[in-house]
Amino acid sequence: MKYLLLSVLFPVFFLGLVHADSVKIGFNVPLTGFAAADGKSALNGAKLAVKQANQAGGINGKMIELVVYDDQASPKQAVPISNKLIEKDKVVAAISGSYSGATRAAAGVFQSAEIPYISAYAVHPEITKAGNYVFRTSFMGEVQGRAGAKLIGATLQRKRVVLITLKNDFGKSLAAGFKEAAGQFNLQIVNEYEYSIKDRQFGPIVAKVKADAPEAIYATGYFFTAGPLVSQLRAAGITVPVIGQEGYDSEQFIKIAGKASEGTIITTSLDRDSNSSETRSFISEFEAMAGHKVDMVAASGHTAMKVLVAAMKKAGTTSPSAIRNAIAQTNLVASTGSISFNDLGEVQKNVQVQVVRDGDFHYHSEIRDQVLLAPPTR
Repeated sequence: MKYLLLSVLFPVFFLGLVHADSVKIGFNVPLTGFAAADGKSALNGAKLAVKQANQAGGINGKMIELVVYDDQASPKQAVPISNKLIEKDKVVAAISGSYSGATRAAAGVFQSAEIPYISAYAVHPEITKAGNYVFRTSFMGEVQGRAGAKLIGATLQRKRVVLITLKNDFGKSLAAGFKEAAGQFNLQIVNEYEYSIKDRQFGPIVAKVKADAPEAIYATGYFFTAGPLVSQLRAAGITVPVIGQEGYDSEQFIKIAGKASEGTIITTSLDRDSNSSETRSFISEFEAMAGHKVDMVAASGHTAMKVLVAAMKKAGTTSPSAIRNAIAQTNLVASTGSISFNDLGEVQKNVQVQVVRDGDFHYHSEIRDQVLLAPPTR
């Protein structure tokens, strides 16, 4: 099995100091392959949180050592990596900076070992169902899908919708939530078209959407699929609102789609125009460190690490069970909102809506419906 091991002492990386007395946190993340851009961004967000924590004295005087493996967003890679983190590296807790498939696979391993595990941004509902040692600091797919339905039906006042759905855990979860809530907002789903993660040419789908003449398009995908899709929709003369999700939330989407990205609306967890001191501080520090614009996955990686560090400080021990209990009692403000967990390890927070304007993401609106956005419980 081939691993990309970045098992570095981040105090060395950031501060030039070696601390023999450290605490290890695992991090599985795609650093090569189709999801590498998201993976690197999530890792940079986590690295910033580690840097901030170590500069503030670490965890009860112990410096944080982040043990990182490249899982290529693959379940086949994630399982042995998880075993390696637990058995060889002896991590006391871990975070997924990866997609749903890899995160689902890893979650079962960490649950069996009773090692706390936090999903930073993977959306599949089965992740937290692995057990009580697994948590998620982002929206599950169905929740964000329901938010998309309210955005189109209530905020934008559109009714006739076409769905363009990515055929993987991410896309299907979002579409399921959208369909679940569509009736509440009198939405008519005219048609649904599916595509694979390898697709970049959408001519047949675009032609069918144009013939459907919808009032809005709910299109799931990642920046590398959404960029070509939105560009081709606009080139065909389709001008109705395109509603995306956090998978679009990258400057790479805007670069790929170019001027066609203007006006695209997405549901996400990061508000670039927020007045929150926590969010403003994170954005400025991240962009100074990374050298590029912030995105949702960076904020999610930072949030997950911040939650774990705070819990470990509160636990006052490296006992996994004590850390798990402290995570469950979390109540803190992060760059992605106020974080606390229900009994399934799911977070409930407001959904941010961003719109591409003048080549960047900006505030559009916020969905605060606590009933609509409530995640499932045990």
